[in-house]
Amino acid sequence: MCAHCQDLNRKVLMLGDLCLYAEQPDADRDFADVVGGALVTSLPLDDVLPGYGPAFESGPDFPEMRS
Repeated sequence: MCAHCQDLNRKVLMLGDLCLYAEQPDADRDFADVVGGALVTSLPLDDVLPGYGPAFESGPDFPEMRS
């Protein structure tokens, strides 16, 4: 498995573990929210949504607004 795929796999597994942790009765909800948000933000969107990179280069063309 390539390094990029290993990184993605590791993050998805950590998100799963975090979900299990968050369901525990004595879980720290603030910790789960912060860590979960950080993990989701670090996921590469180009693997999940082809054509949507950080710059959204292939996004839709919007008509110009009239003033």
